[in-house]
Amino acid sequence: MNCFCIFDTLSQVVTMQMVEFILYVAQQEVAKKFYAEILQKQPVVDVEGMTEFMLNDNCKLGLMQQDRIAKILQPILQHPSEANGAPRCELYVYVDSPQDYLERAFNAGAVLISPNRRRDWGDEVGYCADLDGHIIAFAKKAS
Repeated sequence: MNCFCIFDTLSQVVTMQMVEFILYVAQQEVAKKFYAEILQKQPVVDVEGMTEFMLNDNCKLGLMQQDRIAKILQPILQHPSEANGAPRCELYVYVDSPQDYLERAFNAGAVLISPNRRRDWGDEVGYCADLDGHIIAFAKKAS
């Protein structure tokens, strides 16, 4: 079982029960189908405004409609749609076969950014952009 930990100022271990990464998407239903296809998983939550996929026991990927998060962010921050097309994050996902995931992503509509190959840091990684411009890196640790 994977465990995410941080250290507080007293150097005691604080255990996080779950980590969720939430991507702001223009069209929730389209993004849901895209991620279901490339992850080969069905959402564990799929309600108006939010879809969630379990990536492992301690990590979820959430998809939130950008109009919904804008209600929380504005007027302090700009509407996420104003940054469409600009890379806003990178999901770096370790998988058994990066090439298979990259091909599924491409077939589901992703844009290939950089083909799967061994990188300077040793990982085998391929990069693509999802339908909202978020960068996804499918990686495998060097053997």
